Amino acid sequence: MEKKAGQCSRVDGLLSERMRRTAALVTPGNRTADVGCDHAYTSIYLVQHGIAPHVIAMDINAGPLARARENVVRFGLEEQIELRRSDGLAALAPSEAETILIAGMGGPLAERILSAFSRTLAAVRELVLQPQSELAKVRRFLHRAGFCITAEDMVSEDGKYYVMLRAVHGTEAPWTEEEYLYGKHLTAEAVPVLRDFLEEERTKTEGLLRELASADTVKSAKRREELWLRLEQNSCRIKSL
Repeated sequence: MEKKAGQCSRVDGLLSERMRRTAALVTPGNRTADVGCDHAYTSIYLVQHGIAPHVIAMDINAGPLARARENVVRFGLEEQIELRRSDGLAALAPSEAETILIAGMGGPLAERILSAFSRTLAAVRELVLQPQSELAKVRRFLHRAGFCITAEDMVSEDGKYYVMLRAVHGTEAPWTEEEYLYGKHLTAEAVPVLRDFLEEERTKTEGLLRELASADTVKSAKRREELWLRLEQNSCRIKSL
């Protein structure tokens, strides 16, 4: 097939390692809904690598969706990537996707989006999430919502640590507090970057404890208790790796 004018061959060089690793968790052959698609590079990557035969790329804002459309046309994938302006999952029918992918959002926002569309959530086969915050709460939410977490990955990029995970319908025994905090699969598989994250977290926590050492308020005392608990959990995870 003849390429369109200005069409590039691959999106790989435009996609961050974080998003490549997130995309790798999508089960091959699953139609995928890319929620908050932004520039649609992830959607394009999924199609180009034969992971998803069809992607519905959605964003709440017109600007990012316009850029996404330009990129989809640029790579000649108009037939395989459908673009929709959508507030969360509002524009997605329950039977239209096997995978819901949500990446680059805060954990609370991802949780709100999924909670607001229970029928759609019940109809999909898997969730692939890359929350930017409050991972322990996201993991607990998935268990409460009737999902098993089957895979986790972690990457260090531009001085920050990112975790991505896959969840499918099912039940599993509750995780320990440390597993919710640091990831049962990450620790079981001894993902190398997790140790770096834990060492950095320990250093930061010890620094905060030194700063609070001379404070004499009820609030500071409570904060010190929280930090000592986090330090203990951190040490347990480091020893287990």
